[in-house]
Amino acid sequence: MTQALITPSNLALFLPNEASTEAFAARVAGVIEQATVIYLEGDLGAGKTTFSRGFIQSLGHIGKVKSPTYTLVEPYEIKPWRIFHFDLYRLSDAEELEFMGIRDYFDDDCLCLIEWPDKGAGLLASADLHISIEFSETGRALKLEALSAYGKRLITKLQ
Repeated sequence: MTQALITPSNLALFLPNEASTEAFAARVAGVIEQATVIYLEGDLGAGKTTFSRGFIQSLGHIGKVKSPTYTLVEPYEIKPWRIFHFDLYRLSDAEELEFMGIRDYFDDDCLCLIEWPDKGAGLLASADLHISIEFSETGRALKLEALSAYGKRLITKLQ
């Protein structure tokens, strides 16, 4: 894992493989201290679900973490958190989120990982962290951007 850019609001890394992506996601999960919303963006296969798997399993989930491409959301109960992994790739209309009670997913005990957040624009809670993952040579380039004061504290802890 090589750090390329660090500021109070941004962090950029090169992750050489899937294991390093999961390990970094575990580091992110390890600094979480309150309800958190993380937007995950990147092309198909870039590593959004790999990041989510590392994050969720590091908090104690045993078993598979699959992409909720067809169900839109997969819930995980890991005390003290309720974790929701969203994949909005197949969302045809953002209003569908209203019908599923989207606002109920952003309570004080919730951690939300949201893949393809642009598909839910206007209906999702604001993100604390925006993470983009791109293909880069033999690995992935990961960029974190803080979108809240809390997000800035998380990035500071990750440095």
